Amino acid sequence: MKLSHIAFAAVTLCLGSATFAAETIKIGAMLPLTGGSAPLGLAVRDGQRLAVAQINARGGVMGRNLELVEVNDESKPENAAANMKALLSKGVVACSCGVNTGVVLAYQPVMQAAKLPNVVPASAGTKLTKAFANAPEGNFTFRVQASDTLQAQMMVDYAIKKGYKKIALLHDTTPYGTGGHDDMVKQLLTHDVKAVAVGSFKLGDTDMSAQLAKAREAGAQVLLLYGIGTEQGHVAATGAKLGMHLPIIGSWTNATESFLNVAGAHAEGAISPQTFVEGASSAAGREFEGAYRAAYKRPRMNNPTAVAGGHDSILLLAAAIRQANSTDGTKIKAALERLSLPVPGAIATYNKPFSEDDHEGINLSSALMAIWKKGAVVRAPL
Repeated sequence: MKLSHIAFAAVTLCLGSATFAAETIKIGAMLPLTGGSAPLGLAVRDGQRLAVAQINARGGVMGRNLELVEVNDESKPENAAANMKALLSKGVVACSCGVNTGVVLAYQPVMQAAKLPNVVPASAGTKLTKAFANAPEGNFTFRVQASDTLQAQMMVDYAIKKGYKKIALLHDTTPYGTGGHDDMVKQLLTHDVKAVAVGSFKLGDTDMSAQLAKAREAGAQVLLLYGIGTEQGHVAATGAKLGMHLPIIGSWTNATESFLNVAGAHAEGAISPQTFVEGASSAAGREFEGAYRAAYKRPRMNNPTAVAGGHDSILLLAAAIRQANSTDGTKIKAALERLSLPVPGAIATYNKPFSEDDHEGINLSSALMAIWKKGAVVRAPL
């Protein structure tokens, strides 16, 4: 072969390698980036971007960089299916999508039909990982957030352990709130306890006087609250206006900025189940916190559980793609169900977190009860 031909072949090979190296692995990130749930969506995105930057700095996956394909779902279920189709048209091979349970339920059929794995970073609705459990092609929805069932168990058990005998329940009317309410009722029954008062509210409601008056008339000692953070904040604020000082044990969203911004000083003492609070004990958790502060220049983490869920969902997807050595959705799903190596994350070190029959990555060992204390979320007293 002539020298010129060898040179041409070498250049062609280099160009081909450069093209391959430049081809990214696209991960879908459909989140609420505007509207009432935006603080949570933006926090998840903070964690996702952090994980992608860390992975790419270490050489990416299969020699290729990861790329987030971000879509604003605006918390609107009516747009969810179209948004998922848009992600598919952009070549995503997997997703880290989901803050609002109703939105995830709306796009799940599209995702499932496309055999697109999704590690949900924040949505807690119990039914999400069960909706396609018996599908012939397998279930493509995984989660790295405490499910409503787990959160309800933690909330009720904490209240019972603290000696509360008269428990009031309050929830919003979204799929998230009603599902959480149902799970709390079931968990109360395991203790042979029935709520002394039950109330509900709609998104956007600000005056919770009627619901709280009902709880007070029933002699409630504690309020178990399931709702998106903003309305939980209005419950705390209304209670203060009425001179009520009912302890609040809320779902994970009462540890968010949405809750604090409305409740203000009345957030103090509110309890909730979480997967992450600052002051991590693990080396991976401390690395995550340091990277967050370096990247975002904030004195404390905004919505820690959401940030950690976004971060760890990307790490788990990267591990599965690496193990599968493929971007085929079915192979990524199979790898997620059989991860062979531990994945050190912000929330936990994941040792075989999923199986074919169980797509919940969080259990009691990787969750905790947290409390608002002087404007920060910290571990609650046992």
